[in-house]
Amino acid sequence: MATKDLNIVLVHGAWGDGSHWQHIIPALHKEGYKVRSVQNPLTSLDDDIQKTKDLIDAQDGKVLLVGHSYGGSVISGAGHHDKVVGLVYIAAFAPDKGESLGGIFGRREQPAGGASIYPDSKGFLWIKYDEYHKSFCQDLNEKDTLTMALAQKPIHSSCFGAESGEPAWKTKPSWYQVSNNDHMIPPATQIEMANRMNPKKIIHLDASHASLASHPKGVLELILEAAKAVE
Repeated sequence: MATKDLNIVLVHGAWGDGSHWQHIIPALHKEGYKVRSVQNPLTSLDDDIQKTKDLIDAQDGKVLLVGHSYGGSVISGAGHHDKVVGLVYIAAFAPDKGESLGGIFGRREQPAGGASIYPDSKGFLWIKYDEYHKSFCQDLNEKDTLTMALAQKPIHSSCFGAESGEPAWKTKPSWYQVSNNDHMIPPATQIEMANRMNPKKIIHLDASHASLASHPKGVLELILEAAKAVE
């Protein structure tokens, strides 16, 4: 299949890295898209937005940004780049101007997975290794998630306190996938953020927070629909 002009840049969230897209990347590549997955440092929201912009800079032509979880905050900032033509949110934060992720969490009772998060002495947040499966990806085989748990990448607590700037979803077309069984970001919070974005489409998957790994077919279909709309 001939390579398409559109670039698709995937942005991971907290407690993971680009390998969380391992089921999505081959499928998009097979469809003929040029796919890249950023490896964000998770040291600050500004750092992660800049790292994502750097990868966008390196692409030739139009870019569709896809963000999972905390990656939604990153694409909301990086999406102002003039190459970006659309945004896809996968069980992701979509903060408005002046909002912080901590503030968004504070709107309702802490999700079940929140109790598994703990800080280290340098301010980075981790998920307890033996609770990663039940908190982050309970709909995957526990054996298959062992590597995800033990190789998790922590996120600095400042990322949850940083106030977001004007979000790109106000000016760029967007799509949103809600995970109905999410233990990290409450589904009600996801729906709330999705509805105010007025996206082109909202889909619901009976998935954990790790929908990109447990329900790759549904996630892939949404990304492809968005890609075809902005090509």
